Amino acid sequence: MLVTMPISDLDIWRSAHEFIKQHGEDAAVRAAMKADRFLAAGDVEGAALWKRIVRAINELQSKKLPTGAARH
Repeated sequence: MLVTMPISDLDIWRSAHEFIKQHGEDAAVRAAMKADRFLAAGDVEGAALWKRIVRAINELQSKKLPTGAARH
């Protein structure tokens, strides 16, 4: 049995940021395609991880800031 360590939210945000740097506006679509490939291969955990990254990418690329947030 393979035991995996949980991925922290910080690691998800870092991954999302790096993916945006690599793929620009296409980052969310490319990350969603990765999630689909993991799911097609039967790797539900891998797919769930990439779906978390997709959500983070979408939030980072959102024009609207969350309540209380500031742009730096």
